[in-house]
Amino acid sequence: MSGILVFIEHKDCVLNKASVEAIAAAQKIGSDLGLKAAAVILCDKDCTVANDIAGYDLEKVIVAKNAKLGQYSPDGYADALTEVIKSVNPQYVVMSHTYQARDFAPKVAARLGREVVGDCIRYRAEGGKLLLTRRIFLGKLDADVSLGGDAPYFVTFQSGAFRGDDAAKGSAQVETVDVSVGDIRMTSEEAFREAKAAVDLSKSNVIVAIGRGIKSQENIALAEKLAEALGGDLAASRPICDSDWLPIDRQIGSSGQTVAPKLYIALGISGAIQHIVGMKNSGTIVAINKDAEAPIFDIADYGIVGDLFEAVPVMIEELAKA
Repeated sequence: MSGILVFIEHKDCVLNKASVEAIAAAQKIGSDLGLKAAAVILCDKDCTVANDIAGYDLEKVIVAKNAKLGQYSPDGYADALTEVIKSVNPQYVVMSHTYQARDFAPKVAARLGREVVGDCIRYRAEGGKLLLTRRIFLGKLDADVSLGGDAPYFVTFQSGAFRGDDAAKGSAQVETVDVSVGDIRMTSEEAFREAKAAVDLSKSNVIVAIGRGIKSQENIALAEKLAEALGGDLAASRPICDSDWLPIDRQIGSSGQTVAPKLYIALGISGAIQHIVGMKNSGTIVAINKDAEAPIFDIADYGIVGDLFEAVPVMIEELAKA
């Protein structure tokens, strides 16, 4: 049996950065269990993403080719990945917990008579196996899940559980294989976007988020100036979007987007659990709130207990000097 197989997600040969986090996870697991990690890319051609992934410390990069893999479909991807898994015979299949992975990974696992432990936030090695931790009840409790049965074990990690920056660089060999794909029963239409282009906050490195403390819609301009000064994106907690002060695609939390930027600035956000589950894995969290007892300070790396209308203009002024 081989080691770890990491699924690399892309669209039209444009890498989903969450896959680099999956590489970091696989490398760490491999280090703890003494296993080598390889990556697999599904594509209809010699995917250019393979060259990027080959720059990481991996045993090899497998490009599984078939003309039907040019566009994602659960049928095509399940057929291709199943064939690669049977060939490589890994002990673990590691993925990022993206919409795509949660769509087709259970299909592959079911074909092989295995299960998926999804949306994990961390793990620890015990007795040569992994004990995985995932959040339940909207993040109020953490549950440890042990792996039973035979390998391969399918594991998906939540965005931000590992940092892509921690993925070790190296030099891997690219291996191209032709795979068989059966009938594609589903044809995807163009990806849905609102008339006003939706923003994918999961790709943002810097996010400035606003909550009830912004007081009025007119004051959002102040947060926009801070986001612009930092080269980041504007986001919000649910009450802001419920009030139609910002569109729903800007909402962070259990009923919105899950993000893990390098920097997350929370302005006037108290830190309800529904919001925290959507941003808790951010690299650095800065909170500004007048309430010293606000739960957001429990997870913040830096906190300012004070009026955001006094603090934010000073921040913008100092950034202008930098």
